[in-house]
Amino acid sequence: MKLGIIGASGKAGQFILNEALKRDISVTAIVRDKGKISQPVTIIEKEVFDLTTEDISQFDVVINAFGTLPGEEELHVKAGRHLIKIFKDTDTRLIVVGGAGSLYVDPEKITRVMDTPDFPKEFLPTATNQGLNLEDLQASSIHWTFLSPSAFFDAAGNRTGKYVTGKDHLLANKANESYISYADYAIAIIDEALAGKHLNERFTVVAEKN
Repeated sequence: MKLGIIGASGKAGQFILNEALKRDISVTAIVRDKGKISQPVTIIEKEVFDLTTEDISQFDVVINAFGTLPGEEELHVKAGRHLIKIFKDTDTRLIVVGGAGSLYVDPEKITRVMDTPDFPKEFLPTATNQGLNLEDLQASSIHWTFLSPSAFFDAAGNRTGKYVTGKDHLLANKANESYISYADYAIAIIDEALAGKHLNERFTVVAEKN
C-alpha cells in the first residue's frame, strides 16, 4: 500500500506517521515545511490548497491530519472541499482525522456532543467546522472515511494497542470515560487504511488509559 499523510508534522500526524513506519508501509509526508520531518520518508512540500489530483492519485490512501490555528477553524471546511474536488474521479481513498464534537449522545441522533450545555465554547469553532467537513464528505462521490476520536483525545496517553469501535455515538470505556490516546488512535487509523472496514462512513474509537 502507498500511503500519503497530509499534516504529517502536526500533533496527530506525527503519531500516524510513526505508526505507519512501524508497519513498514510505503509512506509519504505531505507538509508545508519539510524541515519539520525528521523521519526517512518521501516528502511532498505543499500547502493543502496547492495539492492536485496528480499529487494524490499516486496513493492508495491519503490520511488528512490537517490542523488549523485558533481563528482559522473554517479552513477545515475549505481544505475538505478542495480535497473532495481533487479526489473526485480517482480510486484514492481519503481518511479524515475528525473530531468528537459531531458524535451523538442520544439514540435518536438529535443531540451531538457539541450541542450539550457543558461543551467548551473555545472548542466549538473547530467542532462545528469538522462537522461540516463530515457533511460534505457524506454528500460527495469520493471514497472516504471519517474517524472521530473520543471526547478526551490524549497526546500524552499510553499506546495500549487495543481499542473499541463504534459508528456515530460517543463511546465510553470500562471506567465510563470517553478516552483515546493519540497513539491508539494512530493504530486505529492505520488499521482502517489497511483493512478498509468503514468505507464511505464515519466511525469512532475508545480505549482504556492503561
